[in-house]
Amino acid sequence: MMGHDLDRDVEHAAEHINRVLTTVGQRMVGQKQVMERLLMGLIGQGHVLLEGLPGLAKTTAVKALSDCSDLTVTRIQFTPDLLPADVIGTQIYDPRQAEFKVKKGPIFTNLLIADEINRAPAKVQSALLEAMQERQVTLGDTTYVLPKPFLVMATQNPIEQEGTYTLPEAQMDRFLFKLKVDYNTLDEEIEVVQRMASGDEIQLEKVMQASDIMRCQDLMKQIHVSDKIRRYIVQLVFATRKPGDYGLKRLESFIKVGASPRASINLERASRLNALFQGRAYVTPQDVKDVGLDILRHRVLPTYEAEAENVAVEQMVEVIFAQVDAP
Repeated sequence: MMGHDLDRDVEHAAEHINRVLTTVGQRMVGQKQVMERLLMGLIGQGHVLLEGLPGLAKTTAVKALSDCSDLTVTRIQFTPDLLPADVIGTQIYDPRQAEFKVKKGPIFTNLLIADEINRAPAKVQSALLEAMQERQVTLGDTTYVLPKPFLVMATQNPIEQEGTYTLPEAQMDRFLFKLKVDYNTLDEEIEVVQRMASGDEIQLEKVMQASDIMRCQDLMKQIHVSDKIRRYIVQLVFATRKPGDYGLKRLESFIKVGASPRASINLERASRLNALFQGRAYVTPQDVKDVGLDILRHRVLPTYEAEAENVAVEQMVEVIFAQVDAP
């Protein structure tokens, strides 16, 4: 494909993405970044973890995305007594036919809302996360491929809440983004109350097909990342592992485990997505900075010392971005 064609295609895609975001915005008040990241996850074939208190319209966000497209959506409420079969499905014996029949679980959908994922025991979490990683599920002897596109938006309550199981690091690493969802502004909340009082749900125009997402996925792969930018991305991740090498001696006592190689891969992918959303066929250092925090915040593990001194991972990531020179 010629460069000129690529530039034009990327501009068209960015216009379409903006239209989707504007359409979703008719129902969602505020939370623009959450919507952008969900759409990035869908196009980037990554999953999104949202952390925030109950009642912050996390589920509404995904439903709105489904309503303005031809994508199917399913919601699973995670509870301590949930079983892996409740998520991925199971084989049921049919005595009349004297054979096992497959009953597919709710994971067979385009958009899966995994609500309060940290309330479920480890077995269920790992069944879900394996499906997220492999994009397929094995029931009995047969492997079933999940629909395309496939996005898991998992929500978790802040860890301090009662009855939660922490997600292991390896499982956290499967999420492309982790977002912290905060309350709306005063004016936004007034708008929410006003909309709810009218009682009518706003019907959204269907502005996105699964095929549009596949097309954006192809474009994303063609977005140019220079050697300098790629080196910058990997240096940022290395700085979480060996902060001392980057003049960040102080962080050594605060970081227990740095980000994995998957962080480098995902930081590059998210930077490409950011460029695509801006209508550019190449990645700039600003793209890397725009997505950096949401990519790294769940991949860096703080030490007890950091927790004792109230140093949040977000602050450490900001220090790393300030210290590592951009090309």
